[in-house]
Amino acid sequence: MQSSPPLFEQVKEFQKIFEPGIRHERQPHGLYVKCGKRVFDCISSAAGLIALFPLFTVVAVCIKLTSRGPIFYRQTRVGMEGHLFQIVKFRSMSKISSHIPPSVTVSGDRRITQVGKFLRRYKIDELPQLWNVLRGEMSLVGPRPELPKYVKDYSPEQKQVLCVRPGITGPASLAYRHEEEILSRYADPEQAYRMRILPHKVALNLKYLPEISFLNDLRLIFNTLNRSFLRPGSSLH
Repeated sequence: MQSSPPLFEQVKEFQKIFEPGIRHERQPHGLYVKCGKRVFDCISSAAGLIALFPLFTVVAVCIKLTSRGPIFYRQTRVGMEGHLFQIVKFRSMSKISSHIPPSVTVSGDRRITQVGKFLRRYKIDELPQLWNVLRGEMSLVGPRPELPKYVKDYSPEQKQVLCVRPGITGPASLAYRHEEEILSRYADPEQAYRMRILPHKVALNLKYLPEISFLNDLRLIFNTLNRSFLRPGSSLH
């Protein structure tokens, strides 16, 4: 069986496709966008990783005791300016089935473990992405990073979401916090995501770009915390 090309080769090939058309008129400006957002991300992610270390330890033990496989799940996503990176989550699916299509999950998905159901319900599986934020691959708030197979079909207008770092949460993430339940209504969830949900999510993220500000990001973070723990739903994509 032929092995897949190393990540750096995938990045080189991907950049050839997406280098044009990333910087457009929607690219946000201002002091907060230029440096304040990154400073806020670094301080918040570092503090979050330290404060949440006890929780991470408990979650890691639960994952290892209840299912075989690694603690963390890594997947290639598309970041700022088309750069590929490895997003990090707590593993919520069985070791084997987590790498089996479809790429989207639906409510009642049999691939999800019992511990994974709890983690996804309260968005705890997403918390390791604070490491991606600290590394500069993601931001606390921004468009959710998508799989390369979806992004390669973006129109020039849709590619504008790549002018900022992808986020752990954002307007589209909040709007589709019950995405798994929505997709479970379709006979072909993968097609439904690609043709119906993804275009709307990208439109919401494009609308967010000129509205980026410290106060708006704080509002989105607080709304996410409120809906994750007080009104929990399905995991972010």
